[in-house]
Amino acid sequence: MIESIVPSDPDCLFCKIVAGKIPCRLVYQDEELFVFHDIHPWAPVHFLMIPKMHIPSMAQVGPEHAGLLGRMMTLAPKLALQEGCNPYPEGGFRILSNTGAEGRQEVHHLHIHVMGGPRPWLRG
Repeated sequence: MIESIVPSDPDCLFCKIVAGKIPCRLVYQDEELFVFHDIHPWAPVHFLMIPKMHIPSMAQVGPEHAGLLGRMMTLAPKLALQEGCNPYPEGGFRILSNTGAEGRQEVHHLHIHVMGGPRPWLRG
């Protein structure tokens, strides 16, 4: 069953984090976005960017979300440097969004992984 887009899902792990019901290491937040460190990092720098609104996955994104996704993509480089990624071109970071079961999505709330730092990484 595909979840619909709702302001918040009381059963969603990431909605609980946004609501403050589950602690996290906060990186950034504003009226639309919430950014926090991954609890099982694959790289020296590994954080997740999520919309505060419950969007189940990239598969549910529509034209009305273009501004939100654009903000996420333009904020990622700034936060990557802030959190310890080395500058481009010698440094850099990876942006990844898993979508659905075949895409290995584990939490069904749209999220973008930002990973970077000196190699080798645990995974990725």
